[in-house]
Amino acid sequence: MVLMILVTGATGTIGSEVVRRLVARGEKVRALTRDPGRAQLPPGAEAARGHHRDLASVASAMAGADTAFLVGVFGPEDADSDRGMVAAARAAGVRRVVKLSAISAGDPRTGLGGIAHGHGEEAVRESGLEWVILRPSAFASNTSGWAEAVRSGTPVPNMLGEGRQGVVDPRDVAEVAVAALVGPGHEGRTYTLTGPETLSPQDQAAALSEVLGRRVELRGLTPPETRELLVASGWSEESAEGMLRSVRFVAEGGNAVVTGEVEEVLGRPARTYREWAEDHREVFGGGGS
Repeated sequence: MVLMILVTGATGTIGSEVVRRLVARGEKVRALTRDPGRAQLPPGAEAARGHHRDLASVASAMAGADTAFLVGVFGPEDADSDRGMVAAARAAGVRRVVKLSAISAGDPRTGLGGIAHGHGEEAVRESGLEWVILRPSAFASNTSGWAEAVRSGTPVPNMLGEGRQGVVDPRDVAEVAVAALVGPGHEGRTYTLTGPETLSPQDQAAALSEVLGRRVELRGLTPPETRELLVASGWSEESAEGMLRSVRFVAEGGNAVVTGEVEEVLGRPARTYREWAEDHREVFGGGGS
């Protein structure tokens, strides 16, 4: 019997890679996306129109699925998204859910997003379904946000001070997600997924400088400057304040964590940030390798 796997957040950083890898394995995949016409899904993936906040569309997409990958927290407004998706999964007869959470989820020092992830994890654990929770550290791809400054040769705004994190390659997170969706032995596990070392923004800038062959400079931001930048980018005051709490948590070493759980699941070492940078140098105007 071929099982249906629903992937929510199917066009995001992790979800898109999960869809691609599942299709490559020959799995039957349904991808939840707000705009199927623009989703650029791989051939073989079934598109389902919907959004994690629109529970009617989630319920429709869950119909006939055996397993679901849940991506439901993007900001404070998504605090109840996981609970709604879990309820839809249970009503549809889904057997297993894999939730994409975040490192230190539930710790109030991590800000509103971390608190929302904590509530989502509670919903998953209390669901009565088979469940797996993935808690990735900061994505290596977060530095894609540096691209414009790097290409123009201007310093990159840095709100994290010298806070170190176990920066993880999104491809590793996606591979672990696929293993949890299709393989045995993961039920009831909460995996904290990191790279092989802790890195500060300065460490990442140095690695990127070596890969690109030109200096990547950082410009430290004060908390008021960070708030101003976030609000100017469209964040609400409440969301900006929540992000400042998260930034402070990282800057003070709260995410300076390394685990071996990527290697435990995948049977190989976690990729380094430098590997990610080498494979994505074109993002920064560095040309092919």
